[in-house]
Amino acid sequence: MNANFFTVLSLRNIFRGFVLSTGLLGSGCVTEGHVFPAGQIQTIRIGETTENDISRTFGNPWSVGIANGLKTWTYRDDRYDLISGTEREGLVIKFDNRGVVSSFNYNSTKRSK
Repeated sequence: MNANFFTVLSLRNIFRGFVLSTGLLGSGCVTEGHVFPAGQIQTIRIGETTENDISRTFGNPWSVGIANGLKTWTYRDDRYDLISGTEREGLVIKFDNRGVVSSFNYNSTKRSK
């Protein structure tokens, strides 16, 4: 990788830290990503669910990329709060070359209410 890649990555992290610190000091709460219907994860079927199905159910992904040659969509909802702490929720979906789910991974630190 070239130096420009690392410079952009470093600047992004510095900016994110600045936004988080000033946001937390000013309002007490900062969010990154957007809410997605995590309750619908059980509807995802490897080898059956398509990109169109995912888009209809979960909306637009927070980010799109390639991982190990597979198209990857990421849904993310992170909340940083001075009082209640940090809660994170993420869904990563990989699609095969036909646009069908080949794998997915869901993680959450959200507390039950």
